[in-house]
Amino acid sequence: MSKMSLSTRMILVLTLITVLSGGILAGWDLVTKPKIAFHRLEALKTAIGDVLPAHDTYTSEETEFGTLYIATRDSSDDPIGFAFMAVGSGFQGELRIMVGLTPDMTQLTGIKVLEQIETPGLGTKIVVDPSNKQDPYWFPAQFVGIHVSPEIVAIKNVKPTHNNEVQGITGATISSIAVTNILNKQIADIQKAWASKGGPES
Repeated sequence: MSKMSLSTRMILVLTLITVLSGGILAGWDLVTKPKIAFHRLEALKTAIGDVLPAHDTYTSEETEFGTLYIATRDSSDDPIGFAFMAVGSGFQGELRIMVGLTPDMTQLTGIKVLEQIETPGLGTKIVVDPSNKQDPYWFPAQFVGIHVSPEIVAIKNVKPTHNNEVQGITGATISSIAVTNILNKQIADIQKAWASKGGPES
């Protein structure tokens, strides 16, 4: 058998393996993609419910800054709250935060961090703080009722004394400030977007 034919055979075998591997991966992607999309949608629905006051239904409105979810009760068409996804940079990577606002968009009704890759044991406390046995969700919980004007401020080493302040996480100042920066910018954007559609601007 010549060297040329051996090389050709090797190339053919490697090509076949590559084609088969690509086909398997493509097929697996077709199987998993709908499941991933379904679970993301369910997580989105849960997050909207978590950050808004009790409501019967919500509708969605597309804006230039993303989707705005408008919550109502069956007895009235007037909004009882708004929710939207805020996305921005944290210390390690992208943060995705579901944000709830009062009907006049002046206060937060809650936040929920859906995706983050912050430093384990430090920045991840923006979601849950295992070291705080009594209140592991203290960081996101303190945003409920916070006023968005003047802008939200994360303070260090002292208890908040103003209605626009939250306490930052010790050792994870950058992650704490990243959350407030994302909220401040994107709440302002959503307020403008809603005002442009005829809603009140704060």
